[in-house]
Amino acid sequence: MPILKAENVSFSYDKKTEVLKDVSLEVKRGEYIAIIGHNGSGKSTLARLFNALIVPDFGKVYIDGLDTSIKDNQFKIRENVGVVFQNPDNQLVASIVVDDVAFGPENLGLSREEIGNRIDFALKAVGMESFRKASPERLSGGQKQRIAIAGVLALKPQILVLDESTSMLDPEGRREVLNVVKKLNKENGVTVIAITHYMEEVVDADRVIVVNDGEVAMSGTPEEIFKQKQTLKSYGLELPLASYIAEKLREKGVDIPQTILTEKQLSEALCKLKQKS
Repeated sequence: MPILKAENVSFSYDKKTEVLKDVSLEVKRGEYIAIIGHNGSGKSTLARLFNALIVPDFGKVYIDGLDTSIKDNQFKIRENVGVVFQNPDNQLVASIVVDDVAFGPENLGLSREEIGNRIDFALKAVGMESFRKASPERLSGGQKQRIAIAGVLALKPQILVLDESTSMLDPEGRREVLNVVKKLNKENGVTVIAITHYMEEVVDADRVIVVNDGEVAMSGTPEEIFKQKQTLKSYGLELPLASYIAEKLREKGVDIPQTILTEKQLSEALCKLKQKS
């Protein structure tokens, strides 16, 4: 059984204009999914549907078999689906890091010992153990977002949803956050759903879902999706930078593979060419 399933979901904020139209998708336990689409395509609405902040007008969303539209399920669903939003300042609630991470477990009514264990686990998972007594206000953007992730992890969710959570960060901050997320997925088995407009963040996903005008337009591996550059362009999406550079080099007659997605792959391909020459 998939850990997340959406069946023929439609949703409108004003009951007139549909933001999502008959969307169906599944996410397997332990998958790393990237969701991309142009602004206003419905990506962030999916994030809110996934942890029952909103419920579908039509269709169903199930989290580990629980129907999000049933109120008695929603507390459990929000424990199981942690969402990290764009601005970490909106998710930090305390003046000291350790108190911020403790906020969620305390509201679950857990024992002091269990709260302590969860704080230790969450801070270690995001590499911020040495910042326990720090003030969030004095942290960098990337560090703040890692603390926001720690606050979510302290609830021990099965699914981590990143809703454009790197969009306000500089490149170094984005790398910090993405490294943490990849580690959580690979080493802790956390199912990750990353909603982003940075194509470079998509290349390490197991699967990419493209949303266009409220509908699932494409689904496949990063390699399968980025092969279809003209279709992506019609949806207002670009290639990852390394893929774009490789494409331009091929246009100039340079023998570069069609499968280039990352800077590392591009660098290795260019090194091989140099060795041949």
